[in-house]
Amino acid sequence: MRPRRSRSTGGSSPDADSTSRLLLALLGFALVVFASTICLLAAGLAAHIDDEELNAGVEGRLQGGAAGGGVVQQQQEAQYLEQELPIAAAAIERAHATNNDNDGGAVGNNNGGGDIGGIIRGADAAKKTAAAVSDKPLDTMAAAAQNAIFPTVVSDVAHLNPSVPYLPPHAPVPNADGLIETTLSGSNPTMAGIHAILQRFLLDLHESNRNFATDAKTENDREGLRDRVIQAYFDLANKHLIPFDKAYRGKNIFPVREDGSIFMSLASFRDHLLGATLKEAFRKAEHPERLFIGAVVQNCFGDEYVCKTGAQVVGKDKNGRPQTKVSDAPPDKNGVEEFCTDPSFKKYCEAGQIRALYVNETESLGPAAARYYASKLWGGETYYLQADAHLRFAPNFDTRYIDEVKAAKAYPKAVLSSYPPGFSESDPDYVGGTTGARLCTCEFSHSDVEDHIIRINTGGHCTNDQVDGPTQIAFIAAGFFFARAEFLKDVPFDPYLPWCFMGEEIALSSRAWTSGWDIYAPRQNLIAHQYRPGRMGLPKFWGSVGRLFGRPGPGFNTRLQKKIIKRVKNLVGYPEVSTEEVEKDGDELVLTDLEFYGMGSERTRQAYVEFTNIDFSSKSCKNMQWCNKCTMA
Repeated sequence: MRPRRSRSTGGSSPDADSTSRLLLALLGFALVVFASTICLLAAGLAAHIDDEELNAGVEGRLQGGAAGGGVVQQQQEAQYLEQELPIAAAAIERAHATNNDNDGGAVGNNNGGGDIGGIIRGADAAKKTAAAVSDKPLDTMAAAAQNAIFPTVVSDVAHLNPSVPYLPPHAPVPNADGLIETTLSGSNPTMAGIHAILQRFLLDLHESNRNFATDAKTENDREGLRDRVIQAYFDLANKHLIPFDKAYRGKNIFPVREDGSIFMSLASFRDHLLGATLKEAFRKAEHPERLFIGAVVQNCFGDEYVCKTGAQVVGKDKNGRPQTKVSDAPPDKNGVEEFCTDPSFKKYCEAGQIRALYVNETESLGPAAARYYASKLWGGETYYLQADAHLRFAPNFDTRYIDEVKAAKAYPKAVLSSYPPGFSESDPDYVGGTTGARLCTCEFSHSDVEDHIIRINTGGHCTNDQVDGPTQIAFIAAGFFFARAEFLKDVPFDPYLPWCFMGEEIALSSRAWTSGWDIYAPRQNLIAHQYRPGRMGLPKFWGSVGRLFGRPGPGFNTRLQKKIIKRVKNLVGYPEVSTEEVEKDGDELVLTDLEFYGMGSERTRQAYVEFTNIDFSSKSCKNMQWCNKCTMA
């Protein structure tokens, strides 16, 4: 069991001891009642569970934890349990009802996710018994609701209170309903309320995926299944995410603090380097106390099914082509836990500088979706840095990036972006300082899988002594950009790009530029990125999507992406994907609310096309002299 952090570190007075004993007695009584209730509910789902053993197990875990903290901690935990454990009971009742509807079949399948520690997570209905399925949600619920670790330093920033637990995965937010209501009012948002909104969305997405995964076992109409999956996602986004976005359109959710703080958005998919990346960032920052992380941790937690590797190269066929194999794997390393339990770094977690949203890999929808979630974990910091979760940093990267963006002529509406240089895990300590790559070229992909989307690329490494400061480039890389946080107001992340691996960069670039933001190449590299070719055999999100819907491999995700990518093509100006053509194909759903996630009003789309020398008629990107010669400040 993970240790709890106490908000009280001092000794107890006699009055406090008396209060403590009373609270323990009341808590113990409440726990006995709750545990008995859970046993009764669970018995209907799985007759094989021993009621007394379950009662003793839950009661023992709860009382054991309560005995380890002070009065303040016990009061907090009592309130937490009072709020969250009834939700667990309700979840089990829903599972019980589902079980009856299925004529006694086991609840769940091979996908997890959602909030409250995966209360409703089941095991594979075809492979696990009702008893096993019943026990897993109870055990996971107890771990999440019991062992939730909160920051111990109370922030003086009002909207960062109440705090959000950063461990264990899927720990629910206390008083979620009330916090969601006030956050959706548009006048009193809190980070906890936002976190609760995202958790509710993921829980409903889990339920939806579970139903589709069951149907997919006998579904032969792949196009029909694809369309129903897309419709269900849009329905859930409209239910949970759009009311939140609508409440804050045209403004930052929180006031921007002028304290030099940096928010780092990290979208992590089953990434074994997330923990090392976090440690490196805080170790190398000149002001680690001003660094805040929004980590979207998309992992296989191993709770209800066996995790899998990526497609690993195991040899060659007779024609010399690589042969690949997907194998069983242990649960993924939790980089946030690795960081927050390290004595050298746990103080940053206790100070509330790590905001983690946990997503089961079966609810992972690609980088664009993960970056949307991460953008919602921003808490008012001055600057916004988006990157991947496998990085190394140069010393004082934080203050050096601030100095560089301030040196841009267009500051404060300046964005720094580049493709960072690569590194291998065996490389020596990264010091940075090499000339930054310039994003000055693009091409229309020739791959049917990528559906001929525009891909950006690097140009030359020019410098211009006549320009005092960084010079402009044409594109933003999704893997690294740095700007003031007002960027989030002008270019809000789009929730309607699930399953898309390509297209986010040309969409982000054109939207930012037409919103009046100029894009600059940093003159020096201050971060390095681990580039990951397929031969490394690491998991990819499209593999998880394929397994979830009973179609192993990337094919089903490609079908989903092929339809969603029309949104990006329509946005940037592909003539064959005009609004009229999309509606003629019956795909108008993918253009939902595009006016709110589309081009800005400071400059026109046609001006950006001319600025970047993109030719849609010939599907080619022409040379941009101004970009490759560093002539524009």
